[in-house]
Amino acid sequence: MQKEIIIAGFGGQGVLFGGQVLAYAAMDTGKDVTWIPSYGPEMRGGTANCTVVIADHEIGSPLVKNPPLAIALNLPSFDKYEPMLASGGTLIVNQSMVDHSAQRSDIHAIFVPCNEIAEEIGDKKLMNMVAIGAMLTALPEIKIEDVEKALEAHLPARHKHLLPKNYEALKRGFEHAQKEWDKVPA
Repeated sequence: MQKEIIIAGFGGQGVLFGGQVLAYAAMDTGKDVTWIPSYGPEMRGGTANCTVVIADHEIGSPLVKNPPLAIALNLPSFDKYEPMLASGGTLIVNQSMVDHSAQRSDIHAIFVPCNEIAEEIGDKKLMNMVAIGAMLTALPEIKIEDVEKALEAHLPARHKHLLPKNYEALKRGFEHAQKEWDKVPA
């Protein structure tokens, strides 16, 4: 098994942290992992993405050309990564920031209102965890509990009080994507 994932959005949306949490969750369950961040010189508002490769064997290359899994947290990322996604792949789309539907019919494009769900929970910064939770519907090798344990183990001490809200964001994203899964052709 080898799964390649790209997470993309604006700087400040938690793109890199979301990828780290996925990588930690996989690593903590004994899988081989690579995590490669990429971002512009801007701190917030510029583009940011990361590539996560999860495998049950040694990873030959951390580079990904046509990932089977991707998260697009904004419109530019959606427009860039939808054409790159492998046929039959899953694209989790932050519906809050994308104003049009997918052009391809050979992928699962799951639209999740990440910003709105995060705001309902009480913190708009949780939108990345909503998207990660949604991604888990297409990544059965990683369970929600694995990501919760990774958050608990790797979240900085000053943010530990946010763990319950992070857990809720993961679950809400997962539940929303699960409901949408059967509606999406691929």
